[in-house]
Amino acid sequence: MDTHKAIDGLAMGLMLLLCIIWGLQQVALKAAAPDIAPLLQLALRSGISAALVGLLMFLRGERISLGDGTWRPGLVVGVLFSLEFLFVGQGLRYTSASHMAVFLYTAPAFAALGLHWRLPAERLQRFQWFGILLAFMGIVIAFFGRSQQPAAGAPAAILWGDFLGLMAGVSWGATTVVLRCSSLARTSATQALLYQLITAFVLLLAAAVCLGETAFTPTPLAWGSILFQAVVVSFASYLTWLWLLRKYLASRLGVFSFMTPFFGIGFGVWLLHEPLEASFVIGAVLVIAGIVLVSGYGWLKQIFDGGKD
Repeated sequence: MDTHKAIDGLAMGLMLLLCIIWGLQQVALKAAAPDIAPLLQLALRSGISAALVGLLMFLRGERISLGDGTWRPGLVVGVLFSLEFLFVGQGLRYTSASHMAVFLYTAPAFAALGLHWRLPAERLQRFQWFGILLAFMGIVIAFFGRSQQPAAGAPAAILWGDFLGLMAGVSWGATTVVLRCSSLARTSATQALLYQLITAFVLLLAAAVCLGETAFTPTPLAWGSILFQAVVVSFASYLTWLWLLRKYLASRLGVFSFMTPFFGIGFGVWLLHEPLEASFVIGAVLVIAGIVLVSGYGWLKQIFDGGKD
């Protein structure tokens, strides 16, 4: 029996804060890219965050028990987590932070699809299937509705960066499914996060070396981005996210994640002066509307029919 709770005031407040933080992360990665490649930033933040999580576990007296079988799904989520940020790091070389924010946060839709097949409490209803269709219509419009001459960057390069952002969303959605449907659902949030961070540090650092993306100019912006990514994003926000996943219905949490792309677009336009095309805005609105329909089904049902079945 699934004992995860419906959304309450605490979850709402925490999700709002997380959305603001996550909306800023792509902007910080992109802003510091001239001084340190996004892929190297992501590798270093994972290593620093892993050390912080390990220290927290030590202070709490927590121990990692490899004998409980969690190392197998832990390795799987670690690889998926690494793939997510490999796609993010490479995608930001070609597309804007605004575009990455939208495509990365298609993750709740992919997570909802996966959980539909694995957990009875997360079954999608017909209204939610319409939301899935709407989200994918938005993806198509955002991908292919752009003009032939965008304001910045070659069309093929931007399209490739957008595709990598979408693959990052798929990877994140798959990570959520494994976390909810494996023995990791019964382990501590710190241990589950540590598996992801250690694996990501090793794999992303190896990828940065292999791709020749290890140049680092130690400017204040570069150090600021690394510290923000490591302490605020990878340590504090991910621990909070994993705690929420263990307490609340995953698909219901996703209703708030629709705010992250809006924050990401806003911060990208405001701080990086990124241009926006009408087709991308229309596609983004459809994607976000679809995610709201998928993840907010319970609330919408209560609003329109009083919660009756």
